[in-house]
Amino acid sequence: MDGNYSGIKVIAGNSNKKLAQDIANYLDVPLANAEVVKFSDGEIGLNLYESVRGADVFVVQSTNDPCNDNLMELLIIIDALKRASAGRINVIIPYYGYARQDRKAKSRDPITAKLVANLLTTAGADRVVTMDLHASQIQGFFDIPVDHLVGGSTIGTYFQNLGLEDVVIVAPDAGSVKRTRKIARQLGVPFAIIDKNRPKPNQTEVMNVIGDIKGKNCIMIDDMIDTAGTLTTGADALMELGAKSVRAGATHAVLSGPAIERIKNSALEEVVVLDTINIPEEKMIDKIKVLSTGDIFGQAIEYIHSGRSLSRLFTPERYI
Repeated sequence: MDGNYSGIKVIAGNSNKKLAQDIANYLDVPLANAEVVKFSDGEIGLNLYESVRGADVFVVQSTNDPCNDNLMELLIIIDALKRASAGRINVIIPYYGYARQDRKAKSRDPITAKLVANLLTTAGADRVVTMDLHASQIQGFFDIPVDHLVGGSTIGTYFQNLGLEDVVIVAPDAGSVKRTRKIARQLGVPFAIIDKNRPKPNQTEVMNVIGDIKGKNCIMIDDMIDTAGTLTTGADALMELGAKSVRAGATHAVLSGPAIERIKNSALEEVVVLDTINIPEEKMIDKIKVLSTGDIFGQAIEYIHSGRSLSRLFTPERYI
């Protein structure tokens, strides 16, 4: 074991209790007896009803909408654990909010992804485990270990099991080419690229498609679905250019603003996402399919706790 820790404890924040429970079930441990509370003035507190002294603690909390509340809740949990003499505080952030503010795109822009990294470290986190960061270089914003898991193989395996023929994997923009190529290699199929223009934030205009998609079953792959403009505009364009069908897969279902209506009214037959963000019931339409990441995070926790290398989770058999 890496360190003299008394055992694994999993604490669930309020953002994604179901995923935390799935992780605890995989590890065959109960969720820690803890309760995050909000006072009448909006302040957040934590009631921790069991000892964590010397324990290897894993806090599960995504920082999605309401991102500021969820982030503050996470910082308060970390602080409480540090003051309760936890042996090691590992923060499981399936979806890392503010990841798109990772650089100065124009003068006087904040780099909020770095600020969040500083806050987590200052609060007392010893390690961060996350999945499919919007910009992988965010790992370098931390001065503590960061384990960056990938969800592409889970999505790829789902589509592989559908048994579709004449499949082509499509990158909705140039930034998605790397992850698209990996899934295309996993499935042994070609890939194409949509050349898009973004005239305004959250507005997308398709310019051209590079690759053969005519008569093909297209699968668009992205790291997240926010307002769904990129995917739905791309899906409609692919169908107009002769695609047989269009499906989509993404790790993080942000689904803000008009996303659900856009997906509902688009040419997309199916949208497959992972459970890094808990989707409220009112947004769960028939087109959306959610896959679990509980076993992936559970395995990562096992390896971290026992001091084993996590590289085994990234072997070609699982992540190509």
